[in-house]
Amino acid sequence: MSLPDYAPIPKSALGPALNEQGYYVGRVERNLYWITDGVYQSAFLTTRDGVVLLDAPPTIGRNIQRAVDQIAAENGVSSKVTHLVYSHHHADHAGASSLFDKSVTRIGHEETRRLLIRDNDPARPAPEEIFQDRRTLQIGGERIELAWLGSNHSPDNIYIHLPDHDTLMLIDIVNAGWAPVYICNLTEDVQGYMGAPAKALAYPWKHFIGGHLGRLGTRDDVTLHQRYMADIDASVRKTLPTIDPTPYFQKYGDNVWAAVKGYLDECADAAAAPVIAKYTGVLAAADVFTASTTFWVMESVRLDLGFGSQVHP
Repeated sequence: MSLPDYAPIPKSALGPALNEQGYYVGRVERNLYWITDGVYQSAFLTTRDGVVLLDAPPTIGRNIQRAVDQIAAENGVSSKVTHLVYSHHHADHAGASSLFDKSVTRIGHEETRRLLIRDNDPARPAPEEIFQDRRTLQIGGERIELAWLGSNHSPDNIYIHLPDHDTLMLIDIVNAGWAPVYICNLTEDVQGYMGAPAKALAYPWKHFIGGHLGRLGTRDDVTLHQRYMADIDASVRKTLPTIDPTPYFQKYGDNVWAAVKGYLDECADAAAAPVIAKYTGVLAAADVFTASTTFWVMESVRLDLGFGSQVHP
């Protein structure tokens, strides 16, 4: 089997080496720590009353508690997880929640609770404590600001701000140093997704926890992501009016889906090409996933915003 080759990964996209158990845990600031397995990220805050866990990705799994135990032992603090904050309902960020017993207080947006009750996944118990727009957590002398500022990646994805630790956690929007994975990080609301970085940058913070890959982010990472997405949007708007769908409908006749596929694939590939050329070597995997994300932005520009829509005379 012949596998494709891709552009080398910029060293700036890579994070610290993992330990023998397959994870890395490090300090973000003071008593806030982050964990990664190189693909997913979690974070936790040690307090005088126990540990507040921010997301529980199943790929990290039991290494979450191992990381907490390691830090607690080094600092002489409790390793008991007392609270778990869900960033959103998706299983890839919450699926290790059931590793923590029922005494843990789970906190999330009201829509997260509704969706988890609907999905009925025993690995993701629904949060007992919920909020609608904003909530301030005061736990063990520490402060965490939660906010729902509209749908983006998912309808329930929230902003988790730790003002005393100069940190913002916003999952599945910006992958620090990397292009988004398929279709804008598998996003449900493209326009909300594209607007989320500006909302993130309106907060004061230095450290960014994006939920994926092997390093923490910076404000520069978020602005680079903004430019990348804006370039995709601009390229879509420039390209769409230049491509004629007629040859596809002539070729495929009654097979209209084949015609639609051919036309939209050509549009997406043509719009993606200059963006791939610009960001290869700048954002890791720009050559891998830009075409997919461009397709999803194109469909949002067409269907959400009505760009290029024509009414039959």
